[in-house]
Amino acid sequence: MSISTPNHRPKARTRTRLLRIEQGQASARFDLVATEEPLEIRLLAAQTRGKTVAITMRTPGHDFELAAGFLLSEGLVRRREEIRRIAYCTDPSEPQQYNIVNVELNAATLPDLAPLERHFYTTSACGVCGKASLENLQRRYAPLDISWRVSSPLITKLPEQLRAQQTLFAQTGGLHAAALFNRAGHLLALREDVGRHNALDKLLGWALLENRLPLSEQIVLVSGRASYELVQKALAAGVPVLCAISAPSSLAVELAQAFNLTLIGFLRDSFNVYSGAERLELDTL
Repeated sequence: MSISTPNHRPKARTRTRLLRIEQGQASARFDLVATEEPLEIRLLAAQTRGKTVAITMRTPGHDFELAAGFLLSEGLVRRREEIRRIAYCTDPSEPQQYNIVNVELNAATLPDLAPLERHFYTTSACGVCGKASLENLQRRYAPLDISWRVSSPLITKLPEQLRAQQTLFAQTGGLHAAALFNRAGHLLALREDVGRHNALDKLLGWALLENRLPLSEQIVLVSGRASYELVQKALAAGVPVLCAISAPSSLAVELAQAFNLTLIGFLRDSFNVYSGAERLELDTL
């Protein structure tokens, strides 16, 4: 697989003017804010005209990983070898050439896009609409194996590592993060984005392109809440333990329970276990 990277790409942070109000007094200042721009993901095959499969509002950076992670999460690819080339669209006629990513598959035709139900439009807030039903997911994924256990003290040490590596968040205060840890609690990779779905897609796309799938002995930590979509993405990569700083949704809990995924919420010095407690080494359950 080849990856084509241009010399210039949009920046992940933008300098902006603001008016600061303190004790009734106004002063003009500058600040750094997280950049938010659209990314169009196009899927191509040798004998098939390319199709747009997603448009998402994202923070520029790790765009190829975002595209690969999205395709993995939606079941359109499962292995790195299925991707022949990833490149930005550098057609001079395209006004947003560095906001368009072309993913060329090692196939004559495109995979069945019917499960997507329609061309996606996603936002950084809501994620991808039109998700497959639980029954469809049960046809795609098997329940996760419970072959190793993780200790409670190790879990509680993960947020500190995540915060220490959130460099863009420290500069802008406006980004979500997704981090991957091994079973010993060592940080393997971290990705940030204005969209929490995008942050996780970037992380899983990194794992796909690095030939690290399935992530059957790894832990994922997300900086916000755990939604149904994030649990689905974890399942696509074989992640057995998903932790969130904030709360899970009801559908996230149901999906995690259906696939033996350990789902942890409100992770700080303590945490709640909503599914898969048998994977944890705890004195009292």
